Amino acid sequence: MPRDRRTFRGEREPFGKLADVVILALYAVLVAGLAVLSSEPPYVTPLWAMLVLALGGVGAIVARHRYPRAAFAAVMVLFIATFTVGSGAESVLVLLALYTAGVRRPASAAWQCFAIAVACGSVAAVTLPLRGHLGPPILGVQPSIAPRDSLVDWANAFSVIAAILLIVTLLGTNVGHRRRYIGELVLRAEQLARERDQQTETARAHERERIAREMHDVIAHSLAVMIAISDGAHEAIDERPKEAKVAIGRVAETGRKTLGEVRRLLGTVWGDGEASATEHAPQPDSSRLAALVQEFTAAGLPVRFTMTGRPSTDPGLGLTVYRIVQESLTNVLRHARDVRSAEVTVAWLDGEVTVVVQDASTRASATPSAGRGLVGMRERVALYDGELEAGPEENGWRVFARLRWETETSE
Repeated sequence: MPRDRRTFRGEREPFGKLADVVILALYAVLVAGLAVLSSEPPYVTPLWAMLVLALGGVGAIVARHRYPRAAFAAVMVLFIATFTVGSGAESVLVLLALYTAGVRRPASAAWQCFAIAVACGSVAAVTLPLRGHLGPPILGVQPSIAPRDSLVDWANAFSVIAAILLIVTLLGTNVGHRRRYIGELVLRAEQLARERDQQTETARAHERERIAREMHDVIAHSLAVMIAISDGAHEAIDERPKEAKVAIGRVAETGRKTLGEVRRLLGTVWGDGEASATEHAPQPDSSRLAALVQEFTAAGLPVRFTMTGRPSTDPGLGLTVYRIVQESLTNVLRHARDVRSAEVTVAWLDGEVTVVVQDASTRASATPSAGRGLVGMRERVALYDGELEAGPEENGWRVFARLRWETETSE
């Protein structure tokens, strides 16, 4: 169980001030009552001794929060002094000190305090019988003690004192253990709540990043295709109006398709239960690569597509391959000039898949690496412990990606 550090910092427990006021009031009543009993003739306890001891007791009670060790030492001194020259009222402070130690300190420290209190109690048990011979009496009673009975009286007094101290220490340690256990449960519950909130925020951040990546791939690809088709239609509208009309239809179709994908992505955020079947269409995978290449070919990009091997059935891996090819061809369409050809090669091997997209052009922009597209591709590839290389070559731009995946074994 954790140690209660408030003892060493001087901090008080809830309702600490009110508890101190109650303790001081009860102590004052006890001091006054025992002072009256100890002041009855013919055996009168010195008033100055009772006053000094009472002031010491008040100081110990007040200082026990800020200076617990000094207050405990003062209580032990008062414990011996009150049975020597006082009324015995300060002995109750020992019970308060032991109970407080058991509640606020570890069990080992509480039993060390108990041992110190027992040692001081043995001294008090010696001085109490001697006081009967040397005076003054305690509680106005003059015990009649013969020397031969001193050992027996000491043993009896010590037994009573030790038993009371033991009971109080056991009560304090039991309450302290209970409080520390409950405090540990509360701290653990708060920690679990914080970890749950952190995990929720992390999941939300990952989901936002995923949606942003998907939105970028969908919108960037669609806009690049629509711009390319629109430029071609604009150039051919006078000489080949039928072809221009078909191209404009493709632009509209691409726009509707993009709008449906955007609604589907945003629907996952909004949680719209009235989304249409188009908005809930399945994510693209490697089986739709040929259709993707046809879209770019229709946009005027000469693409040759080759896929070998058996594709994985993992939908996440298929989506990653699709997005890599889509982003690579979109960059060719947006940044390359005088493109003579573009080649897409997807090779499914045992446990890995390689994707190569290379274009032959007069000039390829060197800036795409600073954009979000390549950053998104690197993040996708990293999910499959893969590698990505993208950069200009002598005759164009080349993207190479290798992703690793677990092979499906038949039973």
